[in-house]
Amino acid sequence: MVDQLSPLEPVLHSGRHGHVANGVGVTLSETRPGSIVQLAAWPGKEKALIKSVKQLAGIALPDGAGGGIATEAASAFGIAPGRFLVIGEEEGLAAAFAAAVARDTGTVTDLSHGRTAIRIAGPKADWVLSKIFAIDFALPAFPLGSGVSTVHHDIFAQIQRTGAERFDTYVFRSFARSFWHALCRASEEVGYEVR
Repeated sequence: MVDQLSPLEPVLHSGRHGHVANGVGVTLSETRPGSIVQLAAWPGKEKALIKSVKQLAGIALPDGAGGGIATEAASAFGIAPGRFLVIGEEEGLAAAFAAAVARDTGTVTDLSHGRTAIRIAGPKADWVLSKIFAIDFALPAFPLGSGVSTVHHDIFAQIQRTGAERFDTYVFRSFARSFWHALCRASEEVGYEVR
């Protein structure tokens, strides 16, 4: 996926922006995971699908929406009952799941080329995201590894906390530039750096 052109290239301007006199509150960057896969279990087959995630991605997912795990190599979180988003650094994770998940267990959808991954990190990351989404991003309410599916106006986003002060956001490629502009505007007040 590294050779794929980013929809953010025309607007991704490296450097410091906004009110940086007191430092940088957040760092914004586009990440390029090799695989973004959505898994959906048929009713009663959730545990079998969770077992497949552990076998193929090495992640022991909790059963239920919102719970998740984030490691350097892969991350996954529940996006709805029986539905999970799995992100891996290696390409081909969708094909591996398609070969391993039986048709009577659920479905596998490769979203790698349909999503843009944006990372927001820093001491003000939760505060900036709270300006855009009506969600409590504080660590006790939104623990490490957890995730959520939500919207900002017409922009659908899936967000996972991948560090104490770091969130990875997945948006449709066609809305990536609009979301990037909104994120930059929300970050101006605290100062931001684009990497």
